[in-house]
Amino acid sequence: MSERLAALIAEWTPVAGHRPWPRYEINDATWVTIAQELGKGGGDLLGLWGDKDQVHLAMRVAGAAEPCVVSLRMTSDFPSVGRFHAPAIRLERAVRDLYGFTPFSAPDRRPWLDHGAWGLRAPLGARSPSMRRDPAMYDFLPALGEGLHQIPVGPVHAGIIEPGHFRFSVNGEIVARLEERLGYVHKGIDGLLAGADIERAAKVVARISGDSTVAYSFSFARAVEAALQIDPPPRAKILRGVMAELERIANHLGDIGAICNDASFSLIHAHCGIFRERVLAAADRAFGHRLMMDRVVPGGVEDAGPGAARGLQVMLDEIEKPFAEIVRLYDDTPSLQDRTCATGIVGKDLVAQWAAGGHVGRASGRDFDCRRDFPYAPYNDVPFKVPVFTAGDVDARVWVRIREVEQSIALLRHWLGSLPSGPARVELRDGSGEGIAMTEAFRGDVLVSVRIEGGRIARAHARDASWFQWPLLEAAIKNNIVADFPLCNKSFNCSYSGHDL
Repeated sequence: MSERLAALIAEWTPVAGHRPWPRYEINDATWVTIAQELGKGGGDLLGLWGDKDQVHLAMRVAGAAEPCVVSLRMTSDFPSVGRFHAPAIRLERAVRDLYGFTPFSAPDRRPWLDHGAWGLRAPLGARSPSMRRDPAMYDFLPALGEGLHQIPVGPVHAGIIEPGHFRFSVNGEIVARLEERLGYVHKGIDGLLAGADIERAAKVVARISGDSTVAYSFSFARAVEAALQIDPPPRAKILRGVMAELERIANHLGDIGAICNDASFSLIHAHCGIFRERVLAAADRAFGHRLMMDRVVPGGVEDAGPGAARGLQVMLDEIEKPFAEIVRLYDDTPSLQDRTCATGIVGKDLVAQWAAGGHVGRASGRDFDCRRDFPYAPYNDVPFKVPVFTAGDVDARVWVRIREVEQSIALLRHWLGSLPSGPARVELRDGSGEGIAMTEAFRGDVLVSVRIEGGRIARAHARDASWFQWPLLEAAIKNNIVADFPLCNKSFNCSYSGHDL
């Protein structure tokens, strides 16, 4: 355990009504010391977000049994965490754009989500008028060196994908630096959630990033239930796990195929597309929606249809052995291995510094999965393996996905073989409280924090795993050729929508 951080936290009394992690209201000096200790590797930054008169920071202290949240009250500015711990930089820029709180001594003062089109400064804070500016006006970091030239890509791309700008500084075909600019699909999620009733807020959260709709709904439901001290029925807990693992399988299958397609091996892409379609079709038959959107709700789930368990078991039988054959084909194709092995390497030190979750972290040796490390139902009662590789390249990120598909199939067989009967939902009670939860999405950990006042959402914040993965893509492509960027990018498959809120 980081003794310094542990001693700091012990000096403060937890705020009443924040569950299940403790929350502490601290002063500027403690905030700065926490930032310094995070920069020294004393813990993991799990989130940093604004509120009407506070900034909150969620962290995992090295060796501690559970994470915690620290809060700093302010008027207009706060000490920069990013000055000492780089993973906080973009989060702080977002806090300033949305709330107007300025991180003083920050290493990067540029806007992040605010592209100049709002006509407002700090729309969730002071809401002062602001001159509109050309969204293309942005000070990219300079890259100096003989023979360097720049290649701007996006925000509009050739495929049907979300917008993001990538500025490559290259020497011939070798990438010397990549700088990302995101925020093009900012939707005002934080503003939409403030003041919403719980049912409406649940629908907004479910649409933050459509490919992770179950994971977001799962995390939001758990946060609300923690705040209101509600325990969902046993059947609901199992069905939540079933839906979460179906979502994981569907997305991993899509990613495995897409990575192979970017390496010009379309056969695996075609087969994985078929497997993914069978998973989505089975989910539709079982739960009435291909993505299972709005099926996980605070208090439980919208129950599965009759025969759902048997139908899902049949689907697993249809894809398990053919998927194993495709895995063997991937492993036995030298031309494919030549593209994925030793391409887009991210070091273990970087994934540890950024607390990168999911396939990005586990492919580079970071052994973390919040299903196991912050256990929650139904994962707390069933053993499973967390695949960890050390190469940190595209190939390793593929293998993490492959092994997770296998583990997810095993989990589904376990749950579907003994699905409990009974109610799938309990009614919510009116009340107030604060809750927080982390759920393992297919990309990595999703964090949701809520404050409920009188049965309505006073403040809610959702943090996607992509916040701590996008910056590592910049490191992964360095010293690779430009033509390998689509392959590296797809092997990460970060969410634009989940990041841009």
